[in-house]
Amino acid sequence: MAADLAGGGGGGAAVADPDGPDGVRMTWNAWPRSKVEASKCVIPVAACIAPIRASPSLLVLPYAPLRCKPPCAAVLNPFSRVDFAAKIWICPICFSRNHFPPHYAAISETNVPGELYPQCTTVEYAPPPLDASAAAAAAVPAPIFLFVLDTCLIEEELGFVKSAMRRALGLLPDHALVGLVTFGTQVHLHELGFSDLSKIYVFRGTKEISKEQILDQLGLSSAGIRPGAAGAPGYPKAGPQANGLHPSGSVNRFLLPASDCEYTLNALLDELQTDQWPVEAGNRARRCTGVALSVAAGLLGACMPGTGARIIALVGGPCTEGPGMIVSKDLSEPVRSHKDLDKDAAPHFHKAVKFYDNLAKQLVNQGHVLDLFASALDQVGVAEMKVAVERTGGLVVLAESFGHPVFKDSFKQIFEDGEQSLGLSFNGTLEINCSKDIKIQGVIGPCTSLEKKGALCADTVVGQGNTTSWRMCGLDRSTCLTVFFDISPSERSSQPGIPNPQLYIQFLTNYQNPEGQMRLRVTTITRRWVDGSANTEELVEGFDQETAAVVLARYISLKMEMEEEFDATRWLDRSLIRLCSRFGDYRKDDPASFTLHPNFSIFPQFMFNLRRSQFVQVFNNSPDETAYFRMLLNRESITNSVVMIQPSLLSYSFNSPPAPALLDVASISADRILLLDAYFSVVIFHGMTIAQWRNMGYQNQPEHQAFAQLLQAPQDDAQMIIRDRFPVPRLVICDQHGSQARFLLAKLNPSATYNSAHEVAPGSDVIFTDDVSLQVFCEHLQRLAVQS
Repeated sequence: MAADLAGGGGGGAAVADPDGPDGVRMTWNAWPRSKVEASKCVIPVAACIAPIRASPSLLVLPYAPLRCKPPCAAVLNPFSRVDFAAKIWICPICFSRNHFPPHYAAISETNVPGELYPQCTTVEYAPPPLDASAAAAAAVPAPIFLFVLDTCLIEEELGFVKSAMRRALGLLPDHALVGLVTFGTQVHLHELGFSDLSKIYVFRGTKEISKEQILDQLGLSSAGIRPGAAGAPGYPKAGPQANGLHPSGSVNRFLLPASDCEYTLNALLDELQTDQWPVEAGNRARRCTGVALSVAAGLLGACMPGTGARIIALVGGPCTEGPGMIVSKDLSEPVRSHKDLDKDAAPHFHKAVKFYDNLAKQLVNQGHVLDLFASALDQVGVAEMKVAVERTGGLVVLAESFGHPVFKDSFKQIFEDGEQSLGLSFNGTLEINCSKDIKIQGVIGPCTSLEKKGALCADTVVGQGNTTSWRMCGLDRSTCLTVFFDISPSERSSQPGIPNPQLYIQFLTNYQNPEGQMRLRVTTITRRWVDGSANTEELVEGFDQETAAVVLARYISLKMEMEEEFDATRWLDRSLIRLCSRFGDYRKDDPASFTLHPNFSIFPQFMFNLRRSQFVQVFNNSPDETAYFRMLLNRESITNSVVMIQPSLLSYSFNSPPAPALLDVASISADRILLLDAYFSVVIFHGMTIAQWRNMGYQNQPEHQAFAQLLQAPQDDAQMIIRDRFPVPRLVICDQHGSQARFLLAKLNPSATYNSAHEVAPGSDVIFTDDVSLQVFCEHLQRLAVQS
């Protein structure tokens, strides 16, 4: 069995659409009926859903959805039972009988509406306005981008920022509203309404400033704003108030259409200098990131509540004064490390997290998004800002420099249209409705609980819980949420009679699409109940090992943040032993007899790589890097998240076409090129002989065209990976025994170490580590599983 596991190594042909038409994947596709049986399954019962994933087969219906009677309010779907003669439909979730309204009078077995087509388990509703006033109310609001720029940078870095900003302004749609805040020792809010004269509002960076104080200073206090201008959160209104342009016109001073202020902004960027406040020797620059973000949030809250808006923060160093401060100005005080956080020796951490938690609540109430682009060799406070970025559904990119392709190409992607577009959407809400024997524990991902409590809420909370509804201020096509469920059989289901063999879950996502239209996407799924003790085979057949690995990674990342002294490696090992003992096939106390069903066969390998990954092993990573990795793990698709946990490896050689290779040090060969996709980085690794031939220039000689093609193939494939991903991964090109080869070696299974160097084939490599190999790991697992 260990050999089978060791052979499953990473790479493999991509599945056309692993998430299916609904964008939903579950750890278990057959559910145990009782809480006890569910606990024996070890892996939580959970679903990963991509709420607005692009789908070529998606049916868009130009009318309002038909809902079940309250309190259920589920939407008509293909699993509803329909009595065409009586014009009645029965809700599969609550079994209520509902009459079709008059406009469904023509319904028959040969004439059914789109939402009842068997293949349309996911549909999207785009109802037209009912009258002229409603049509005016549905006027498409302009997207809003408020840029917040750090000026405590060296000249070269500020030049890179200006260049990126100019490119962004050129890509923005003409009607998009744009604003600019710059900050260093103080915060400068630039008034764009006067192109002839540069006018700036200055805020002190040393102390916290309330939203009311910000508005008073800007002349935007509540007295000057027409009440109800933006209406209910999440639903933009009509007329001059559609973009918050109240009669006084004061918003025009700070937020202007891109076409009107492009010249002014470019002139401002030309004049923009690095922060002029003197920095004493032995001190850091005085940077007030927290106050800058407060000013940006306050401005948008006054002008644009409930309208899709993004604060795009470009930060080049740590906050050293005012709210959100993570380190003092004195360079002798180091920026907090994981060890400091574990020992509670980071004096500013909890205060900064509390500040950003309050900022997150303000932004969520306003329906606005915070995007963070952090580019610095040192830490900038991503760990503290994580709560505000994640709860608002913001994007995050961490790079070494504003001149690095990781920043430049990722930043450009936000504003691009067409195939490269991220599909950025706003004002999302997710509601979940499910069969009565199921309770919802919570959600992990970029969202915030709307605290809509009810009978479907479980006692145990995971992530954002105690609710059946969540707010997503920002979401895009790749946004993925993990929903945790609890099996909780009701009294009614235990009464005599034939229990319903199917369970149903409905996800309803309201959101404002990139074109500004409000849409409702409805996904209804069904799975089978099984008696776990009698039908282990059905449970096994319904196990999704990729989804299970990702769900466990997200779950333990959360536990590592929330629970002190939590030993993630020990917890994972115990869970894996229990799982293999429960579902493995073996004779007791005979490790050699142990085998796993194909649906479980790669799972131990996923756990082996997860134990060694940056999500569990924080040594050598800063708190900022760990927060960054976990934020992306929590929001990316299952396919991408699996690559984060277990990278894929491709091999290129003269003897065969590109092929998946084992994620093992044994795959290194002198006459091979390897392409590693570790999600955050893409590595092209040249074997020793290949590197020598390249250095001698053989690829430039006509008789060695095959060698030139061999060198080019991994470059082309790497660019394909980079082009399709956000954030853009770091590209590392290295040679065997070179210093950057560590990017590959760190991800490989150490089947050959310095202890076994005498067994290594010529041209291969060894890894200098005391870590156990996958083979040894699997042997230990077999021995312990058969004893349980």
